[in-house]
Amino acid sequence: MSDKYETPDNEKEILPNKLGLNNKGLIEKEEAKGFAKAGILLGTSLTNETVIDVYFINNIHKIAFEDLYEFAGKYRTVNMSKGGFTFPAAMFLENSMNDFQLSILSKLPNSYSSKEALIQAIAHVHAELLFIHPYREGNGRTARLLANLMCFKAGFERLKFELLQDKFKEYVRAVQQAGMGNYKAMEEIISLIFPS
Repeated sequence: MSDKYETPDNEKEILPNKLGLNNKGLIEKEEAKGFAKAGILLGTSLTNETVIDVYFINNIHKIAFEDLYEFAGKYRTVNMSKGGFTFPAAMFLENSMNDFQLSILSKLPNSYSSKEALIQAIAHVHAELLFIHPYREGNGRTARLLANLMCFKAGFERLKFELLQDKFKEYVRAVQQAGMGNYKAMEEIISLIFPS
């Protein structure tokens, strides 16, 4: 599977950015700094009352990319696919995210009765967000940071996403199954990488 998304207008691999960077390595470094900033800002302000909702998710993306991209915190306006899998159409993203809010995010509790309940919640949120793929860039990183913030809020350490390097195909299949409302495979993955 290639790193590059396929878009109808064959956008360049180097996205236009506020810093005028055209070197992929420098852009990746700036993106990493942005996600580190988002993790610190949002992680240090988490409380039991922090609401995980669409606004919170958009804020992760906005903080991470605000110094680099005009589209920070905004839904993509292009249709995208990767490795033969087509993500939901851009024209329906507002509705898709509203449905996500109503069906999953609004039902998240402020605290969890068990580790298993937290794993299930993270799996549903993570898989659904990756399936919707609402942003032009940074969907995976936003979803991973969100999953970690959900862990932190519940008093756990970060998830061990590095353990998925050899299980990438299973991870992708779990995301695709979320599109059919089946989260079991993602629950197994989150359980595997949950901090001990």
